[in-house]
Amino acid sequence: MDMDMRLRKATYHLWTFTISKVIAALGGSIYAFGISFYILTLTGSATSFAMNLICSILPRTLLAPVAGYIADTRSKKAIIIVAQAASVLAVGGLLTVVLTTEVSLIAIYITTCILSVTSLFAGVTFTSAIANLIDDARIQKAMSFNQASLSIAMIGGPALGGLLYGTVSLPIFLAIFMVTFAIATFLESTMNFKLFTKIKEKQENEVKETMMQSMKSGIAYLRQHRILTVLIWVALVVNFFFGAFQIGFSFVLIEKMKIEATHFGIVEAASAIGMLITSIYFGMRKELKYPLLVSKWGIVLMGVLMGFIAFPLFISLGYIGNVIFYFTVLFGFGILGILVNTPIGVLMQKRIDEEYRGRVFGIVETCAQALMPLAMIVFGFLYDIVPAEWILLSSSICLIISVLWLLRPSLLKQAHPELGEAKLSNETAKPVTP
Repeated sequence: MDMDMRLRKATYHLWTFTISKVIAALGGSIYAFGISFYILTLTGSATSFAMNLICSILPRTLLAPVAGYIADTRSKKAIIIVAQAASVLAVGGLLTVVLTTEVSLIAIYITTCILSVTSLFAGVTFTSAIANLIDDARIQKAMSFNQASLSIAMIGGPALGGLLYGTVSLPIFLAIFMVTFAIATFLESTMNFKLFTKIKEKQENEVKETMMQSMKSGIAYLRQHRILTVLIWVALVVNFFFGAFQIGFSFVLIEKMKIEATHFGIVEAASAIGMLITSIYFGMRKELKYPLLVSKWGIVLMGVLMGFIAFPLFISLGYIGNVIFYFTVLFGFGILGILVNTPIGVLMQKRIDEEYRGRVFGIVETCAQALMPLAMIVFGFLYDIVPAEWILLSSSICLIISVLWLLRPSLLKQAHPELGEAKLSNETAKPVTP
């Protein structure tokens, strides 16, 4: 296939990838909304709701390295189609239970576990395949469109879910999920996942690594690449300290500020709006020259915003002032989230060798999820005994100091050798804009 044909096919991939992601993410968001409300309506128990969250998080944390290994050693197209089809069948099984017998929490928990596993395999495989589907010049655009699709789902899912919840039954929610994922699966089946591959087909008589050997080689590959190792440490640190934000934000707004549910929903939507606007911006602009430098200052600014959450606890802004203030803070978080994730995603797509991408992204997934339960426990305990403002401020300071040390100038010079020492020294004194 000549280059012009490949570029045209890559353009088709870019739009098909985006449309399928929007459809699947929107269907998944509507389903999650319906199931969450159903559990709370059925049981009235926060514990039952939390169990469903655990069923969603735990399988992803445990199986991410396995998903990475399979993504590197099997047909990416087959993995994605099987995973998406399994999602449809799992929800179809729950729909059958709902229609034929009285639905139980066990059936919902089992379905949630299956969906967690299938979304993990599809997600890791898709992420590791982006550089195979899209030409190098448009990888940033693809990563931005991927983030935009998630933002659309975050905004539209709860809105559509809320509209549907009062008018349709649980089986309709399940049917919507099945239809959306079936459409997404069909679109993905038309894509060529080897369009830009650089790996030659292995000979049948070639000795293959066992799963354990393959996973060890993936870890060894990471150790050989200091920048990738540091990025994993950054992911661990950010996810841990953001536990203070995830728990503290809702605690401060609902318990301390007494923000009404409607206004709380509007404030939370600000993050998705910021993500969507910034994703569109990244999709239109040229690729960043120094992605790691941009991500570093993006995380620092996120740390600053985390500290800002405590501001109304020191100085009263009034009810409307609080709503406007927190809407602005969440909007900023949405912008900075894309400013951090997109450059790092593009850097990893281009720096990681194709045969290791699945395993590396699987390890990153595990690390990103691993400290979340611990952070929830630690900060949940702290918010009961320590004033919220001091937890937020101390977490903000710890996050900023940790990232400034992990992504210090000497490390950034390894990632971007074209940056001179003088420029790096100057850049540490001010944030970098894209």
